[in-house]
Amino acid sequence: MAGSSPPARPDGIEQRLTQLRRQLPERTRLLAVSKGQPATAIREAVALGQISFAESRLQEAIAKQAELADLAPLDWHFIGRLQANKVRGVLRHFGTIHSIDSLALAERLQRVAAEEALAPGVFFQVKMRPDAAKTGFEPSELRREAPRLRQLHPLRPLGLMTIAPLGLSQEEHRRLFHDCAALAGELGLQELSMGMSGDWPEAVAEGSTWVRLGSALFGGRPN
Repeated sequence: MAGSSPPARPDGIEQRLTQLRRQLPERTRLLAVSKGQPATAIREAVALGQISFAESRLQEAIAKQAELADLAPLDWHFIGRLQANKVRGVLRHFGTIHSIDSLALAERLQRVAAEEALAPGVFFQVKMRPDAAKTGFEPSELRREAPRLRQLHPLRPLGLMTIAPLGLSQEEHRRLFHDCAALAGELGLQELSMGMSGDWPEAVAEGSTWVRLGSALFGGRPN
């Protein structure tokens, strides 16, 4: 059995956002994944009270941020794989980074953040199950490096981020998210970035504090 299907989506951002807010518990915040969406869609969501948005391509995000500069400051999160040569640009345009997948990347972020006088919130990406398509710390590696990662001022460690491999059942999703939550608790981290449009109910059931939703909020990407 494949992962559980998301609930049927009503038409329109307003209807979908209203439905999601009703379904999410108070502890779980909605991160609107706006990659591939036009700035007009973000503007519509902002008018409905959404302020946290996620992008994975730096140049696309910079263009949108410029187009939306007339709005009050938004809460921008970077969720894509972060290449070393994009670190400075990402730090300048995002307050939170969800994809710290190695000690080397964390140390580079620390150096550049100090140079830029920035203090980004960071999530450490962890592979809770073997998955050749994903990067991230192995749980044992994260435990070993945790003392060093806690000392990387001015970075602000927030929690763990994980992405489930394709093809898991609903129960397998829940076990994976349960294990990630347990690891975060073991490491003394409070936040959990778990769950996307196809598996967010299972992530929420296991304590996710951020769900990263794109199609569940915006519908399909425009052509």
